[in-house]
Amino acid sequence: MSTRISHWIEGRTVAGTSGRTAAVHNPATGAVTGEVDLASTAEVSAAVATAVSAAQQWRSSSLSQRAAVLFAFRQLLHERSDDLARIITAEHGKVHSDALGEIARGLENVEFATGVPQLLKGGFSEQAATGVDVYNIRQPLGVVAGITPFNFPAMVPLWMCANAIACGNAFVLKPSEKDPSSALFLAQLWKEAGLPDGVFTVLHGDKEAVDALLTHPDVAAVSFVGSTPIAQYIYETGTAHGKRVQALGGAKNHALVLPDADLDVAADAIVSAAYGAAGERCMALSVAVAVGEIADPLVEAIALRLPKLVVGNGADAGTDMGPLITREHRDKVASYVDSGEEQGATVVVDGRTADVPADGFFLGTTLLDNVTPDMTCYRDEIFGPVLGVVRVETYEQGLELINGNRYANGTAIFTRDGGAARQFQFDVEVGMVGINVPIPVPVAYYSFGGWKDSLFGDTHMYGPEGINFYTRGKVVTSRWPDPATSSVDLGFPRTR
Repeated sequence: MSTRISHWIEGRTVAGTSGRTAAVHNPATGAVTGEVDLASTAEVSAAVATAVSAAQQWRSSSLSQRAAVLFAFRQLLHERSDDLARIITAEHGKVHSDALGEIARGLENVEFATGVPQLLKGGFSEQAATGVDVYNIRQPLGVVAGITPFNFPAMVPLWMCANAIACGNAFVLKPSEKDPSSALFLAQLWKEAGLPDGVFTVLHGDKEAVDALLTHPDVAAVSFVGSTPIAQYIYETGTAHGKRVQALGGAKNHALVLPDADLDVAADAIVSAAYGAAGERCMALSVAVAVGEIADPLVEAIALRLPKLVVGNGADAGTDMGPLITREHRDKVASYVDSGEEQGATVVVDGRTADVPADGFFLGTTLLDNVTPDMTCYRDEIFGPVLGVVRVETYEQGLELINGNRYANGTAIFTRDGGAARQFQFDVEVGMVGINVPIPVPVAYYSFGGWKDSLFGDTHMYGPEGINFYTRGKVVTSRWPDPATSSVDLGFPRTR
């Protein structure tokens, strides 16, 4: 039976009025499990109006009040992680342990935001001039919006909303219409934590809702994570309408494997990073750059590990990799294997012929060797369980390959040589770097973001940069009458 999935406005579910809906599937079975309302421009405007009113009240709350709500929300999220993970698996398809992992990373951001009394401390300069003090403060923007992707329906919203709300803003979330129920679960937790109605809003929708948020005069800032073409559109449209925009785009993450690397460590790490969550992660490793003599043993080691991965329903115990999000995306990912083979890559492990469930949107793990930079499977972001191996002779050639790629989200190096690792972190033109760490997602008290076509704008997500993004600075210069000349009896000796 299909469930209707509605908006969350002013602390309650509100049915859509546009008359438009989209189907929500369980990607492990292909069955339609829900119909999600798609907001119209008028519905977005009405919801933003309620958020404006809520923001005015929430801004006046004390820092200790905000921290108390965040601590309560953090505890509820911790206690109900398993329930939320089941929702994620049912609509996204990732295995239960992966879903719990994304919630844990989201929790880290909530925990960071609980420190808002410390995070919003300003600076003070006494006697900048005679009788003059100068100090700076940071104040909330008002209403801010988050437009989030299907692949992390809990974690990415938590990257945004925890800091935004802690800083005193009202937050409007437009989640992916492919797996929208996690957003409503978070909304309920915020309400139970004591967040005033209207401070957290969920609007489901498609391009119409996105455009309405990007152009609404009362939305001060927009945060986005998704593909590069859409990130560019979000950034250009939002900034053209006077908004702050942080827009994180696509990725083509490379792992540089040097000849001295620990082969088993490198192979285990690359398999986990390439095929976890069916490769539908912006931090997934999609290219292994094998330097010199390690190429043959590395390909063999990866190929030996892939048959051991169990592909199936993410809700079933023992499953290592679930389905892709839609049938159309599954077919698109498979087409990259077709083109890679046609253009000369060696298909070492073929996910197209893997023994996977007939129902649902499954594709087996795929390993392509002898990939070259001119191939489509190398140039494009595949976003699926396909790993390409590019062979180079030297470190310098590998570095040139990575730095020449238009995506610069994350990268990793596998080596036992500390000098080579340090040189790599110095040389590589990528925003996040792992040294023997395959998925170098920064902890919550740093910030997340890439370079080049992986980021539009200059502000990374969450952490210190997130606090700055959701506030604006104000500098106050003050002078008070000299107490020595005041007629007011202070009750104590006057001094200069």
